[in-house]
Amino acid sequence: MINQKYKFSLSIFFFGILLITSCENDPAEIDRIISQDELKYETMKNVELLYSDSAILRVRLEADSMLRYLDVNEPTQIFPAGIAVDFFDVRGRVQSELTSKYAIRYEKKNEILVKDSVVWKSKANDRLETEELIWDEKNNKVYTKKFVKITRPEEIVYGYGFEADQDFTRWEINAITGRIKVNGLGEELKE
Repeated sequence: MINQKYKFSLSIFFFGILLITSCENDPAEIDRIISQDELKYETMKNVELLYSDSAILRVRLEADSMLRYLDVNEPTQIFPAGIAVDFFDVRGRVQSELTSKYAIRYEKKNEILVKDSVVWKSKANDRLETEELIWDEKNNKVYTKKFVKITRPEEIVYGYGFEADQDFTRWEINAITGRIKVNGLGEELKE
């Protein structure tokens, strides 16, 4: 009786080994099931990225979704549903806000390209509108060569080309047109 149980167990064991060693995954079948693109990026939802300088929060970026492409030569982060960015002063107070409907961050260049309905608003009620803006993280600059509209209390400025520091405290616009308030005009000149 022991001998027959032993033979049965040994048969099951060899059948299992045969079954395990005879299985092979066809690479074409695996590629069909899992596309190569799925292996090249990560998908994230409800994203919040924080940028600090000397342990002081300077920028908070929020997005509904982010695709992080893992390409070794050019890793990128794509925000297909847009971004909302808050810029902070050294005391942690929001100084300005930036929104867009689409953004892409080039990790190696430390650069973010924001596109489609780009709006920047300052604490002082300045408002910039454009279709494309580049944020150079390395040099703390924001710029574009595209058309821009800046609305400030009592003036509207249009132009092609814009450059500012990251917190928008200093900015300049090129090829200016629009209604601009100039202090001192209209007053009598006295000698």
